Amino acid sequence: MNRFMGLHEECGIFGIYNAEGNCARSAYYGLYALQHRGQEDCGIVAMNDVKLSCHKGAGLVGDVFGEKILNELGGTMAIGHVQYGGRNGSLGGSIQPLTLTYIKGSLAIAHNGNLINSDALKREFEFKGAVFHTNTDSEIIAYIIAQARPHCNSVEEAVNQAMKRIKGACSLVVMSSRKLIAARDPWGFRPLCIGRKGDSIVFASESCALDSVEAEFIRDVDPGEIVWVDDGVLHSNRENCVSKSSLCIFELLYFARPDSVIDGQSVYEARINAGRCLADEYPINSDVVIGVPDSGLVAAKGYSIATGIPNDDGFIKNRYIGRTFITPLQTGREEAVKIKLNPLRATVNGKRVIMIDDSIVRGTTVVPIISLLRDAGAKEVHVLSSSPKFIAPCYFGTDIPTRHELFAFNHSTEDMRKIIGADSLGFLSLESLSKIAPDSKCGFCDGCFSENYPVTK
Repeated sequence: MNRFMGLHEECGIFGIYNAEGNCARSAYYGLYALQHRGQEDCGIVAMNDVKLSCHKGAGLVGDVFGEKILNELGGTMAIGHVQYGGRNGSLGGSIQPLTLTYIKGSLAIAHNGNLINSDALKREFEFKGAVFHTNTDSEIIAYIIAQARPHCNSVEEAVNQAMKRIKGACSLVVMSSRKLIAARDPWGFRPLCIGRKGDSIVFASESCALDSVEAEFIRDVDPGEIVWVDDGVLHSNRENCVSKSSLCIFELLYFARPDSVIDGQSVYEARINAGRCLADEYPINSDVVIGVPDSGLVAAKGYSIATGIPNDDGFIKNRYIGRTFITPLQTGREEAVKIKLNPLRATVNGKRVIMIDDSIVRGTTVVPIISLLRDAGAKEVHVLSSSPKFIAPCYFGTDIPTRHELFAFNHSTEDMRKIIGADSLGFLSLESLSKIAPDSKCGFCDGCFSENYPVTK
């Protein structure tokens, strides 16, 4: 599945405390490592003494930030954010991190996830006279913190009060004039981890961002936990660690970088395991197994390991299509796929091909991909998805279409096979889904596949 026309995840977050260093520069490197989680816009807020310095804009991290800007930001603390804009796109004022000045000083916040009670909270505050300037859940969280702070002994206590009020997916970093705080909702829908480099303490959505700043992985923030850095010392509040954890299973299947480890589970190994499970469920006679770049590549390797069928590159991906790519008007997605991917004729010509993708959502992009393989001489094309059938929406931060836009909700597997023009079609079973992450220390949310949600709207 192709990111520029398929599923999207809301964002990635990063925070760093270092009393001696230029934290904005470290945040830049961290966001660069998290760019796969959002390409719409990005931002960094740094703290210099008690003054916030901020820079953010639409585009990729490398385009928005330059040497001069990073030097000007500086900071003994910094938080950063990369975002995919969602179905409605992102508004300039909504680019995170958000900043505010209130009775206790300055505050900055960056958030990953989706609240399911945001509408109710917003209405409640608006009836009390609050004026919201963005369409983000982050502003609602910031408002709760600011409202609670005068009645609390510390900013971390105010964050704790906010976490008790919100419902849904929420991994966030908050920066006050003296403290850097990270928190994760009690279900742990979205990942968040802690690292250390010398006297620096780092929070990030994925461990690959810790690697980018040469920080040692310490541990994950546990679901429900609030952690904060005060004068270089890390503290923890586990008062909200009471729910059964429910990490989004698609973090392992698609969102996260393969070199990340989330809640004890290697993302790479999880995708290898998904390919192995597909091999057990769909033993197909073929000549070569290929993956659709990028998330299907590792699962294809797992299928090859399990079956002995050679694994090879089936496509060359155009790496230079960024957020400004414009889908051609006349032929739409078909032409877009041709620009994004080019099949390797030497790999597929005259061969029976197994093609593994990470998922099939609307079913619109897989059709032209199969056509590309046929045109390149593939004798047979067997399509496997390393995730189960999407049959339900997501309420926790994944930009999944409405139920009636989902291919698998409206068609049987055989009907889907005929529509996309494949010789066979298979999806990872829900039973196998439970086997792909044997090292994980958490449970999973698979509501988009099973309609069983850990928390209801």
